[in-house]
Amino acid sequence: MAINQQDLGERLTKTTESGGSNPDQESETYQGPEMVGEELLKERRRALQDLLSKLKMDQHRSTKLGLKDLQEINPESSKDWTPQALGDLPWHFLRKVMALNRMARNTNFWQEATGDQASGKENGRLGDGGNILHHSNSDARASLHPLDVLCAVLLCSDSFLQQEILSRMSMCQFALPLLLPALDSPKCTLLLWAMRDIVRKWRPHSLAQSRGFREESLVLTAMPTISFVRLGSCSFSKSKLLNMVLSPSQQHHDFFIHRDTESGNVPREIADGLVEISWYFPGEKESSDLFPEPIAVTNLRGDIESHWLQFSFLTEVSSAVFIVTESISEREYALLSSLQGSAAQYYFILSSQAEQCSETLGFLNKLAPVLKLNKLNVLEKSNSTNETEFVESLQCAIRSITNSSNKRVNMEALAAAARELGVLVDEDFEECQSGRKWAREITMNMRDVTNCKAEMLKLQGDLWNTVTKVEKELCRMKEQGIVPPEDYKMQLKEKLSELHAQQNNCELNDGLIKFINGLEQLTAVEKHHFLKWLKYMLDHIVKDEHFRLQVQYNALAGDPQKLEELGEFISAGSLEVKHFLRELGQLYEAEHAMVKEGKIAESQRQFTPLPGIAADLMLEGFPMELIDGDASNIPLQWVTDVLTQLHAKLGGRSRMVVITVLGVQSTGKSTLLNTMFGLQFAVSSGRCTRGAFMSLIKVAENFQQELGCELILVIDTEGLKAPELAKLEDSYEHDNELATLVVGLSDITIVNMAMENATEMKDVLQIVVHAFLRMEEIGHKPNCQFVHQNVSDVSAHGQNMRDRKHLLEQLDEMTKAAARMENLHKEVTFSDIMDYDPEIQDWYLPSLWHRVHPMAPVNLEYSESVGELKKRLFQLIRIHSVEILPKNIPQFTEWVKSLWNALKHKNFCFSFRNPFATEAYNQLSAKFSELEWEFQKNMHLWLSEQETIIQNQAPDKLESEIFTQLSQGTQQKLQHEEDKIFECLEKYIKDGAAGTHMLEIKEDFIRSTRSTTSTFRHYSHQQLERAKNNRKRHCKYYNSEAEFRKIIEQEVDKFLEDCRSREHKLNNEELEREFQAMWREMLSESMLFSSMKRPIFQEMQSQLEEDLEIRGRLMHQEAQSLLHYSMSSFTMKKEYLDLAWSETLKEVFTNERWRKAEELATSLMHQCSAYIGEKANSKGDYNKIYCRELLCMINERLRQEDVSKLRTSGCFEVDLKLHILGEAASVFQEIHDSSLKETDPWKSLKELKVQYFSILKDLYLDKEQSHKRARNFCDQCLKPALVDYMNKRLGIAMADDILRSRQSIDYASRGFFQFTTQKKLLEENDFYNYVSYIENYEGFVKTWIQKHLVDHYSENEGLEDLEREILSTVIERVRGALENSEDKSNTVSAFIDNFCQVLQKDLVISKDSLVGIRFINSINTGKFSAFIQTFLSDLEQQILAEFKNLEIEFKLSLLSVKPQDEIFKRVFGCGKQCPFCKVPCEAVGTDHKEHFASVHRPQGLGSYQCIETNILVYDLCSSAVVANGIFQCPETQWEDHPFKDYRTIFPDWCIQPDPNINASDYWKFVFKEFNQEFAERYDAEPADLPGDWEKITKEQALESLEEAFRMK
Repeated sequence: MAINQQDLGERLTKTTESGGSNPDQESETYQGPEMVGEELLKERRRALQDLLSKLKMDQHRSTKLGLKDLQEINPESSKDWTPQALGDLPWHFLRKVMALNRMARNTNFWQEATGDQASGKENGRLGDGGNILHHSNSDARASLHPLDVLCAVLLCSDSFLQQEILSRMSMCQFALPLLLPALDSPKCTLLLWAMRDIVRKWRPHSLAQSRGFREESLVLTAMPTISFVRLGSCSFSKSKLLNMVLSPSQQHHDFFIHRDTESGNVPREIADGLVEISWYFPGEKESSDLFPEPIAVTNLRGDIESHWLQFSFLTEVSSAVFIVTESISEREYALLSSLQGSAAQYYFILSSQAEQCSETLGFLNKLAPVLKLNKLNVLEKSNSTNETEFVESLQCAIRSITNSSNKRVNMEALAAAARELGVLVDEDFEECQSGRKWAREITMNMRDVTNCKAEMLKLQGDLWNTVTKVEKELCRMKEQGIVPPEDYKMQLKEKLSELHAQQNNCELNDGLIKFINGLEQLTAVEKHHFLKWLKYMLDHIVKDEHFRLQVQYNALAGDPQKLEELGEFISAGSLEVKHFLRELGQLYEAEHAMVKEGKIAESQRQFTPLPGIAADLMLEGFPMELIDGDASNIPLQWVTDVLTQLHAKLGGRSRMVVITVLGVQSTGKSTLLNTMFGLQFAVSSGRCTRGAFMSLIKVAENFQQELGCELILVIDTEGLKAPELAKLEDSYEHDNELATLVVGLSDITIVNMAMENATEMKDVLQIVVHAFLRMEEIGHKPNCQFVHQNVSDVSAHGQNMRDRKHLLEQLDEMTKAAARMENLHKEVTFSDIMDYDPEIQDWYLPSLWHRVHPMAPVNLEYSESVGELKKRLFQLIRIHSVEILPKNIPQFTEWVKSLWNALKHKNFCFSFRNPFATEAYNQLSAKFSELEWEFQKNMHLWLSEQETIIQNQAPDKLESEIFTQLSQGTQQKLQHEEDKIFECLEKYIKDGAAGTHMLEIKEDFIRSTRSTTSTFRHYSHQQLERAKNNRKRHCKYYNSEAEFRKIIEQEVDKFLEDCRSREHKLNNEELEREFQAMWREMLSESMLFSSMKRPIFQEMQSQLEEDLEIRGRLMHQEAQSLLHYSMSSFTMKKEYLDLAWSETLKEVFTNERWRKAEELATSLMHQCSAYIGEKANSKGDYNKIYCRELLCMINERLRQEDVSKLRTSGCFEVDLKLHILGEAASVFQEIHDSSLKETDPWKSLKELKVQYFSILKDLYLDKEQSHKRARNFCDQCLKPALVDYMNKRLGIAMADDILRSRQSIDYASRGFFQFTTQKKLLEENDFYNYVSYIENYEGFVKTWIQKHLVDHYSENEGLEDLEREILSTVIERVRGALENSEDKSNTVSAFIDNFCQVLQKDLVISKDSLVGIRFINSINTGKFSAFIQTFLSDLEQQILAEFKNLEIEFKLSLLSVKPQDEIFKRVFGCGKQCPFCKVPCEAVGTDHKEHFASVHRPQGLGSYQCIETNILVYDLCSSAVVANGIFQCPETQWEDHPFKDYRTIFPDWCIQPDPNINASDYWKFVFKEFNQEFAERYDAEPADLPGDWEKITKEQALESLEEAFRMK
């Protein structure tokens, strides 16, 4: 019955007394009945505004606080935060309550005393009249009533934060606000929505025997409601009394704030009129439970007269109302009389004053018939009353009420009653009701969960499970049988395509359509409410069905088979919002697959907006499913696109640290994360989390720099060692996959363990150790924190210290066991895989609850320990972000893909492709290539200078310390350049320019640098020695010529004097005739001898015979002189293979050894040919060391292990050497002959004769000499030097130009080059180009580079610019040298010496080439120099014109440093090829631990054939290594060998499975395009290719190439 407000007013006006408030009682603000209407509302709003101002919450009155505001990580998140001012109190409460800290309601804080106050305290004991016992806390202590803070916080929070606050308060066993006072609204508000998240679990006494329990939403649970109110003032605390009533003996808990709690005595400012509610739930035995069934207890703050609406509401909904008072007067009597006819029972609790007041007793007697009171309805609490006995009597009265009253109401019934009284209900606003309406439309026809999932969520269940199995089988190929790998993969791909088509063709149920429409059409707030309502409705449906099935289960106690079936049915009978979202992911995946397969057009897509919607939900705080726990699969495309959308919505600022948790189920993993970060991971009993969910937390802008990231991604996982999975064969594998993925994704992993179960703890550690071992193998090392839950003893940490040695021993054993399982043939200990320090990595947490009972409060120590762990995590994040750059979302997505792809394969470590290590490797390769070229360029320039210096030295000086100094200087330069590379690499890695995986691969680059240095050390030594020998040979020739010139010049001088002394002046003809006579006479008297010609063929024949004798080989009888051999004439012969009978038989069918021996010979001949060509292009005579080096090269290759396995005969070695040395001897003889011609003195004499006559003629006719001699100097000395300089520098400049141009990306690394060449091959699609690329990769690369150089410099004027730049630079130095030498020389001879000395590092100016120095010494050096200066410009243009007229190919042949060779060295690498498909190695440098390639080819392209059928093999190495196939080759002695164990035969090759099913489409396309041609080329039958290869297009081939080399 509703109490009439008007009738109540009339009754009250007849009374003369009004109720008051005793400040010594509950300190409540009394508001008289006269304060009604607008005046009262204004007063309340004024009070609210004042309070919000004090709390600094004004802005949140309109802009409400949300859960995101609390979750955001800021500087305070990692501190022990205590309030320092009133404005801190709301945040203190929110942080503490979110952390489940039962001190959250403490609103005390201390203010620092002022100077005067401090002085007063110091003088207090000495001051006049000072009382040392007197104290006051009013000076330093300040606070607000906790309920005022609570009301303010709730009014400033949005509806979802209100839910979270009340849920956490419920866990802390705090009384919850039921009715908020009318502060910001005309009427008070019932908080129904705010409580909808709360679920309580209890054990009714009816289920005590079966140990069963009930779990139900609090708002739907009907129970008796007992209300406690106050009439007037009271000497004892009503709230404190309620706490005692609800608390078992010896286990007191403050459900309600009361005057004796901290700040409970502070006067309330806005909380009067608040109605709080608490509950009691039974959970143990009848003897120990206070009440047999759940009851609700409400508590009205303030006097009922002042808050009559709230009181009226309580009388309507309560089974009984307890009125606490100490006096009843006429006014109170009139007030209470209005309750006549109320259905509630009324009880009075009288204080000691009331007992002694006859007026009170009189009015009570008058009220007895009105309120149906008897003696049991009046309880007396005097000062002498035993408090325990009184509480027990009160509990007894409540039990009696619950037994006698049938009134049971749930929260929804309370809301209905509230609405009738005009009380506002928090969920009646439009957005909430709109969300409810949408959710109801989806669930209104749901009755049976299983059928509902089958009809509405069709893509899940069997269909999705089958997709999962097929995807894993594509990687593992367990059921392959005898089907060829590629055919089996084709079958699986076709099946997968069919499954995607089935998924895509599923018609959408009306409910799912409404769900999608709701997500797309509703506003953000409506959408949030919609999903919440859907969750509540689904939970209710599932609980009803679960209860029904449980009854059936209990009834089948005698039928084990049916029990098991029904048990599985119950286990699978969950239906949550995540299933709907999962269905969206499946729809999106299927549609995307259809588009990718070309079965539907991009324009026909329906579900493209879904990833954006899911990303919005993540930003709102909804956890998103990463791993589907039911199918154990990741919908990879869905997850990728959702995260991509998330990255876009964050504006690309998505650097994040990932924190994950692992542990046995039901050990509080989700609760731990929720407590630590204020998250909303699902929490309930049993196996709550299935799979893995991720939740996003933002980092405040002012904390991002310190923390080093913008986001924290928290991943919650399903429990390991789940009982329902234990019976499955692959349960360990399932747990291992989950642990590997979770540890792999994390930067910090929390391993959660329950201390009470040692076996489970050991099992979890085994799984975790295995996961960390895998991470160590792939170069990922997350931090690990071990959390031991439910530690009851405070000394646990110390006790565990004693067990740590034993634990570490166990961990070492676990690590070794895991290494064996991963087939790692090495010793591994736990310390190798984890930097474990038990002092800072082990955390001991007490139990979450004080005891096992529905009424148990949260353990304060649990909350505080979690807070300490949280602080430690933030410290780790800071450290981690400094050491390793956090991933952003795109990088995280790539990492997920790589991990998941590797997990789908059986051998994780072998199959894993680290995208960041690959990216880092590519980046570092490109950087290293730059540094390596800079090193080579600098060394080439340095060597050029040193060679020039050597060529400018006198021969005797070269035998002194000068050559030693030059050699030492070169070694120092090499070391300096090597150090520069190391320094640059270190800086590049330290700066983090190429990601987080540099340290793992740095060693490869250090090794390559040292290899480059070693190569250059050998090369530089050769170059300097060659320069020295050339200089000696040159000087030897010119010294003898100089002696002869001296004789000539003496004779010419005499002849000139003779001619001048004659009276008759000779004309030109006479002069020339007499000069000819003098020249003939002089030559007849001279002794000139030509050098002897050496028989190079014979010399090399002798060296060969000597070499063969040392190696125990005999020259066979048929062998002829080297004159009769050349490389082109070499052909394979049967006698070249020395095979046993069984091997010969196999060779007949395979020709494998024959082919490999032929390849070996071809490779060696190419290598030696390059060496011979290099020597042919170098200036100088033949040296017998050339032959020795060729023999060394051949012997070194023949000694290698792979050659010894070929079983080649001695005849093969002899013939190979004969053909190579025969070719070399022919070239070396030409070199020697050419050298002899250059130094032939008779040839030189003819040139000298003309020059000397010219000089004589000019001198005889007294012509000006300076101009002509300067011209001669330019032509004979300077020009050859400048041309030589150009030839030395131009090759370096050309290589540098190409490597710095726009095309440089093509040569940035081997991977880039492979991509460029293969793309070009695809564009040209020419069979013979492919053959050249496959069969002679080295030759192909050289030809490619040469053609690129020629094409590049033929199409533009870049080469002329380079030539002009080089020449102008050196000519400027020449001009400077001319000016420098002019003032220091008196004679031309001295001038030239000075000039050459200045330029000795730049130019080799042959002064010996200048004829007749003694005749021109009298020339003025100034004029001589000036004329040279004048001629320089013409000389420059002349040289440039000559270079321009040269063909580029010829020009390249003249260069000392060949640019094509330098670029070749950069991109060719070690030159090794895959032993199966011949794909070239892409590893950096020539010295690396193992060879690898981004993508492998069908083996038939490498000429592999089936032995029996001669049909080309189309197996891919990357498929074969995970399939069940075998291979045979000479290395296996033609025995069958499993492909999976290929590394036992080829340990230096790493062949990984393809990262995706389309990775090898490029080479599949090539094979299917030229299948017939390759068969003809290899004398084989065409391959019978899988059908799906024929469907591969050129565009798909290019796309796979771009993916393989990460060029997208």
